[in-house]
Amino acid sequence: MTPGGAMSQEQVAVTAAEPATDGRRARGDRSRRAVLDRAVQVASVQGLDGLTFGSLAQAAPVNKSGIAGLFGSKEGLQVAAVARAREVFRQAVVLPARDGDPGLPMLWRTVLAWCAYSADRVFEGGCFFRTAGAELDARAPGPVRDAVVTALRDWDAYLARLVRDAVARGELGDGTDVDQLVFVIDGALDRADLASLLLDDAAAYDRARAAVRAVLLAAGASQGLLREPGAS
Repeated sequence: MTPGGAMSQEQVAVTAAEPATDGRRARGDRSRRAVLDRAVQVASVQGLDGLTFGSLAQAAPVNKSGIAGLFGSKEGLQVAAVARAREVFRQAVVLPARDGDPGLPMLWRTVLAWCAYSADRVFEGGCFFRTAGAELDARAPGPVRDAVVTALRDWDAYLARLVRDAVARGELGDGTDVDQLVFVIDGALDRADLASLLLDDAAAYDRARAAVRAVLLAAGASQGLLREPGAS
């Protein structure tokens, strides 16, 4: 402002431009989100290599050049899709399970939430990260593969933290092999996702919950803390 309190011509011009700039940013954010929301669904079915600017332009409210402008390259789009998939996974699995008692009950709620996430097809192709992991497991390291590896390692670290918390609270035995328990949990959940999709196994999630419950009971868990969905 000028010393007398009035705005200079330059300040008036800048102030007038701010709403337009904010509006463009908001539209850009909405476009980016719309593209990524479709991209994660496509990638869950066709793999990350199945993402193209052209195919997404047919399903999202952004043309091919606009998508290229948002992400720069196919690799940029793929990395952004992995990041968006992590957000969706967190909303579907991690956050719902945090509402309640900590320790073993939270670990068990997380297992139930994961089964619901896969069974409800939050991603059209089942678990996004199982699909991405199978697609990229033999590839050379690179930004896309590294993003998927980081996501999977972070998930394992989160499960390990829940297991350690249950051990610290005396809800699992002191001698619990945390890494082995996480490995078994991961294996049961991934197999349920695969069996449900590929083999059309309606009992896949029941089997996964039973497998996780058995390994938790073997580690010293109380049956009362491992209730089935809908049980009182």
